Amino acid sequence: MDPIYSFVLPIFNEEAVLPFLFDRLEAVLDALDGPSEVIFVDDGSTDASPALLTQRVSEDPRFRYLGLSRNFGQQIAMTAGLDSASGQAIILMDGDLQDPPELIFQMVEKWREGFDVVYAQRKSRAGESRFKLMTASLFYRMMSKLAAIDLPRNVGDFRLIDRKALDAFRSMREQDRFVRGMFTWVGFRQTAIEFERAERAAGETKWPIGKLVKLAVSGLVNFSDAPLRVALWLGLFVSTTAIIYGLYVFVERLLAQQYVAGWASTMFVVAFLGGANMMLTGIMGLYVGRIYSEVKRRPLYIVARSRGFERTRPSASDQRENIHSGPMSNAL
Repeated sequence: MDPIYSFVLPIFNEEAVLPFLFDRLEAVLDALDGPSEVIFVDDGSTDASPALLTQRVSEDPRFRYLGLSRNFGQQIAMTAGLDSASGQAIILMDGDLQDPPELIFQMVEKWREGFDVVYAQRKSRAGESRFKLMTASLFYRMMSKLAAIDLPRNVGDFRLIDRKALDAFRSMREQDRFVRGMFTWVGFRQTAIEFERAERAAGETKWPIGKLVKLAVSGLVNFSDAPLRVALWLGLFVSTTAIIYGLYVFVERLLAQQYVAGWASTMFVVAFLGGANMMLTGIMGLYVGRIYSEVKRRPLYIVARSRGFERTRPSASDQRENIHSGPMSNAL
C-alpha cells in the first residue's frame, strides 16, 4: 500500500541522536491515521550513522535509506529525500530532535483542513547563543525588507507539504538552493504552527557560523536583487565622490599657488574608473556566477546506496552498490 505520509530527514554524523530519533519516530508512525514511510538521507556521514540507519531499515519496513556519494549539503540532501517521497503529505524535518516529531499531529490537522503547506514557527529557541539569535533575527529582517518573497520569520525547514506543492517544488531544479524560500515562492495555502524549539537531544550542531552565513547569502541572492543594487549604488557613490573631488581640486588649482603637477588628475581618473569598475564587476559577477553554475547541467546529487524502496516501488528495487544519479537527475 502506498504511504499517505512521507517523512524526509537529512542526516549528517548523527550517531549519538539516532537511537532517540528512532524511538520517537516509531511512536508517531504508530499513532498516525494512515500508512507512512520515513526516508533518511545520509549526506556523506563519516561516523556510524550509515550502519545504524541501514540496520533500522532492515528491521522496520516503513524506513528507507538513501546514501549520497559525498556531503552535498543539507539543502541538496533534503531535495534528494523529497524527490524520493511517495506520500500525499510529506513531512520535512531535521534529525537532531530539535524539530519535535510529535508536532506532526497538529500539522496533519491543518492539512486535513485544506492547507497545502504547514510550517513550524519557533516561539523560542533553547540552547542557542545570544549571538546566533541576534544574527537570525537580523537575517529575517533583511529578507523581509529586501527579498521578493514574504519569508515567515523564525521558520526553518520543518514543515508538512501537500503533494501538489511538492510537485511544484520539484520542478525547480536550480543548483544553488534555499529550500524554505522555494516553498514560500511556490505559494498555495500556507499556515503556521507555533512550537518551543528544544535543545539538541545529543551530539553537536552541524551549523557553524560559516555555513549559516553561506545559507543566508544564498537565500538573499536567490530571492532578491538587492546585492545588484548595492553594487550599483556603491559604484555610483564612488564615481560621484570622485567627480566632486575633481571639481574641488580644480577650484583649489585656480585659487592656490602651490600644487603637485599631475597628481589631481591622476587621482580623479583612478577613483572614477575604480568606482565604475566596482559597479560593473559586481553586477556582472553575480549574474555570470549563477549562469556558470546552471549551464554545467550537473545532477543535484548522486545516490551511492539505497535501501527499503523496493517495498513500495518496484522501480527502486535495484540495490547495487555502484554509484548512480539521483532520482531526478535525468531531468536536468
